[in-house]
Amino acid sequence: MTRGLQRWGILGAGAWGTALAVAAARAGREALLWTHRPEVAAGIVARHENPDYLPGQRLDPRIEASADPAALADRDALLLAVPAQHLREATQRLASLWPQDRPVVVCAKGIEQRSGLTMTGLLRQTLPGRPLAVLSGPTFAAEVAADLPTAATVAAADEGLGQAIVEALANPRFRLYWSSDVTGVELGGAIKNVLAIACGIVIGRRLGDNARAALIARGLAEMMRFAVPRGARPETLMGLSGLGDLVLTCSGRQSRNLSLGVALGEGRSLAEHQAGRRSVAEGVWTASVLRAQAEAAGIEMPIVRAVDEILNRGAAIDQAIDALLSRPLRAEG
Repeated sequence: MTRGLQRWGILGAGAWGTALAVAAARAGREALLWTHRPEVAAGIVARHENPDYLPGQRLDPRIEASADPAALADRDALLLAVPAQHLREATQRLASLWPQDRPVVVCAKGIEQRSGLTMTGLLRQTLPGRPLAVLSGPTFAAEVAADLPTAATVAAADEGLGQAIVEALANPRFRLYWSSDVTGVELGGAIKNVLAIACGIVIGRRLGDNARAALIARGLAEMMRFAVPRGARPETLMGLSGLGDLVLTCSGRQSRNLSLGVALGEGRSLAEHQAGRRSVAEGVWTASVLRAQAEAAGIEMPIVRAVDEILNRGAAIDQAIDALLSRPLRAEG
């Protein structure tokens, strides 16, 4: 099947989509980036760069770009690298263009706020019948583009499809593993965004490394409590797309969600932090829907609840921290 996955389309020419195009080209595949901004497409084709999203990164001259979604129609497989909250609109435009038998790989991490659906759940509505997979893990776009060692997971219900995608896109410094646990890979990537905002608040409030380590560990427990009853496998959540991504996003200053949390912890508002930024902190959108789903299922997620209180319900940060620290003592689990 790998020979059938030679020509890749990438929907979204932000930092992550561009980095994926670079990775595909390094693996010897053809890559076509789609962007809704014609000037970005023109810059990629003419100057082999995308300075708005990956400044200083020279792109392989073989990487193509277009602002016409119809240009994607003849590709063998499609990587979806638009933000989670824009995925529905973006893929609705492809419904009449994308063939039924060609794979679609979700590379966005989040839960759609308006529907509460995961990304593959959303795609079953907008691109019904297409073979679906998810690519997720600890992957800062700039490091992937710079050819720094990276590992991630590709999950598909059809393990043969997952293996074929891995074989098509992997190279020695972009190491991919396959899995059949789509639920675990998706939920790990979505939940860690919310937990990273909490870690950023800890950093911004100068609460110390002990507190950040404790939050990562307790956040992983919340991830397990939410995801396992929905069919996720614990070993997936302890792997690259769960714990691995959680550690990266809660530690690396390239993380949009961590950076937002730091700004909040230092006293800036959400609006102040977001002003003028092109990138999206997905945890902002995921926090409220994740909290609602957890409470509806009777699942305790106090860290997620605290983040939602701060972001969406006007809670003071110190009040939310005090509420977490004053919870009743209990057995670890």
